[in-house]
Amino acid sequence: MPTTVTTFTLGGTISAQRGGSSPRLTGDELLAQVSPDVAVEVHDFRRLPSSSLTIEDITALAAQVDEATAAGHGVVVVQGTDTLEETAFLLDLTCTPRPRTPIAVTGAMRRPDLPGADGPANLAAAIAVAADPACAGLGVLTVLADEIHAARHVRKTHTTSTATFASPGAGPLGTVVEGTPRIHLRPARPTVERPLRLRTPIRVALVTLSMGDRGELLEAVDGRFDGLVVAAFGAGHVPTWLVEPLAELTTRIPVVLASRTGAGTTLSQTYRGPGSEYDLIRRGLIPAGPLDAPKARLFLHALIADGADRTRIAETFAALRES
Repeated sequence: MPTTVTTFTLGGTISAQRGGSSPRLTGDELLAQVSPDVAVEVHDFRRLPSSSLTIEDITALAAQVDEATAAGHGVVVVQGTDTLEETAFLLDLTCTPRPRTPIAVTGAMRRPDLPGADGPANLAAAIAVAADPACAGLGVLTVLADEIHAARHVRKTHTTSTATFASPGAGPLGTVVEGTPRIHLRPARPTVERPLRLRTPIRVALVTLSMGDRGELLEAVDGRFDGLVVAAFGAGHVPTWLVEPLAELTTRIPVVLASRTGAGTTLSQTYRGPGSEYDLIRRGLIPAGPLDAPKARLFLHALIADGADRTRIAETFAALRES
């Protein structure tokens, strides 16, 4: 059992008093609101709203998380909920996977100066998860509202509810009951077999389609980005007039086909007309499978930055679809 939990604070609602008009609470001030049963080391890594965090910030954080888990510490990351699921997923891709100590990401939906602030309970539950050896080997986790979710599946589903985080189509891996984690499900395999190293600065675009889209944003992508994720209609469909522009883009950069719905997997052969998933995959687009569009973007970014070519990118997305 980890005897120490290293906690990295990045800012967010959990530390924002009076809407951020006052100085944000430090990690020590946050910890003073809970009474953990293990030793906790606190590092104020950033003090930002999560909407201002960058991939570079989380890459730097991943290196420190790896140092902590290598020392046998459990890890808690505390940040704002706007991009919490993206931080958790990027850490899942870049940190050393199983069988190291647990890594839990948490935050709050209500400021500490508001009635019913959920930050202290979420932080206490995350520390309990990070200190529990039964929670190791699950990949990076999120812990909010006493639910434990896998980073690959979790997403924010409501703008204000304290129960906003859910895993559509998968459900939570477990719960925290009276301060004790209870794991009910275990992923069959890690998200990636080895940590991805973001060696090269790159840019990946995300374009969400809407009715009547004429493709102007696709024109802006060409020549400016190293990869593209298209958040398409339904199970992976686009207007017929965008098929050729997308097929042309795939000759220059990897293009991943995701769904804008936020839940469910892209299909591969149910529909076969022009602009269908079958048509687009046949023309070189790579299906995102169960990943929603923002996570597909992070996955594509991490693979390209790790040096993957198009074949490896397609194979890695395919492996994730099958797991």
